Amino acid sequence: MDGQVALLLAQDGVVNGAVYALMALALVLVFSVTKVIFIPQGEFVAFGALTMALLQAGRAPGTLWLLLALAALTLLVESVRHQRGVAVDWKSTAFWAVLLPALAALLVLLLRPTSMFGQAATTLLVITPLGPLVYRLAYRPLADATVLTLLIVSVALHGVLVGLGLLFFGAEGSRTTPFSELRLELGGIPVSGQSLVVMGVASLLVVGMFLFFERTIIGKALRATAMNRIGARLMGIPTELSGDLSFALAALIGGVSGLLIAPLTTVYYDTGFLIGLKGFVAAIIGGLTSYPLALAGALLVGLLESYSSFWASAFKEVIVFTLIIPVLWWRSLNSLHVEDEE
Repeated sequence: MDGQVALLLAQDGVVNGAVYALMALALVLVFSVTKVIFIPQGEFVAFGALTMALLQAGRAPGTLWLLLALAALTLLVESVRHQRGVAVDWKSTAFWAVLLPALAALLVLLLRPTSMFGQAATTLLVITPLGPLVYRLAYRPLADATVLTLLIVSVALHGVLVGLGLLFFGAEGSRTTPFSELRLELGGIPVSGQSLVVMGVASLLVVGMFLFFERTIIGKALRATAMNRIGARLMGIPTELSGDLSFALAALIGGVSGLLIAPLTTVYYDTGFLIGLKGFVAAIIGGLTSYPLALAGALLVGLLESYSSFWASAFKEVIVFTLIIPVLWWRSLNSLHVEDEE
């Protein structure tokens, strides 16, 4: 391996690491607020990429019908809760289950945007509400369940969404048009405009999330919920709405990630699973609590995957996922073990 090949591999590793960083960011966010290890995070990536591909082909994506079905089911569930005397926040319900799905249907079925950025915005409008709707239907009834129970629900939900992805998009993969056709050479290393778009958008999202949590009231409310859910509830923070917002942000991040990778690689209905798992490895490096460590872990995973593909391409996935073993071993040695109370 000469220096030029090493730099090429490093470039690929950084680009892949940027996507894994977004996955890790979403996973840490969801787990911090709701204690859900959200295995289906990768499905939002695949759904975002393939939805964009169908919009560019002039077809209505199946994710729109999924969104409308989940919205109708959510309205039904909330109506039943209301009849049973449970307080229901109809404003947030109308926003997630009526307004956004109606706008998405209007854009996809009637307006049919033809510009790339219009199609990207439409894709995000279809994908983002899926997060809070999934949370309300699958996770909110189990808000007080153990982490293991929530993990089992996540695994089951992953299987359902992968099956729906096969139904909506078929077994054939798709690519989308790049957001930038720019071609550069930096020090003799070819750099594509789409790679720069990936790194730029990922950086903007990371900075935007940092400012959101540090400078806004809603972000601080999410942080309070993550630190102490009961205490946040006693202070008047609506913790159920915190779950809605965390899942909405996770879906938005997943949709953006799908838009970023679709021009670089062929995306299949189950592609998101591996991407989500690599983001999970990065999140584990951060202990599912630290955003900076998760971002550093994502960069490490991307570089390790890139160089492994050169030295031992047949075992690159094994090498990447083996990284989680020493991390867990180190964390087990340095964590305080508290015996369960009888």
